[in-house]
Amino acid sequence: MITPAYVHSMARYGAWQNGQLKDSCAGLSDADLRAERGAFFGSLFATMNHVLWADMIWLSRFAPDQVAPPAIAAADNTTLTPDFAAWAEARAEMDARAIEWSGTVTQDMLDGPLAWYSGTIGQNLERPFAICVTHFFNHQTHHRGQMHQMLSELGAPTPVSDLIFMPEEL
Repeated sequence: MITPAYVHSMARYGAWQNGQLKDSCAGLSDADLRAERGAFFGSLFATMNHVLWADMIWLSRFAPDQVAPPAIAAADNTTLTPDFAAWAEARAEMDARAIEWSGTVTQDMLDGPLAWYSGTIGQNLERPFAICVTHFFNHQTHHRGQMHQMLSELGAPTPVSDLIFMPEEL
């Protein structure tokens, strides 16, 4: 289904996209970041926090020895960081950890299962590891699309999202 090279490329892509998102949001006011925009999580900032929280929870499942789960419950995921500066720092750290983790992924890992306890539904789950990794990256892309729309509506610069334009040096 997927390969370790794909995982590494997608981790690099996520870091590139999140860096551009940070740059696009840096010029916005706190009010603009937190304003209700009709998105699933309401505001741009709440969506940014949701994606960061989800990345933390998935990476803590993929690499529990490298990444701790978020310190807050799923119900509070949109308030993970208190402000843009804290988000930007945590986001950069999580992207670095994702890239580091991606370098440890083997085909045997991808071909095997992933088992975890989901606090959201209160059950032990087991799914193919590759499907979980694909979901991890797909989830990021889905919500970055929502954030792209919100940035467009604000008249803010929007990130280039085409994978084929990702710089090689990432």
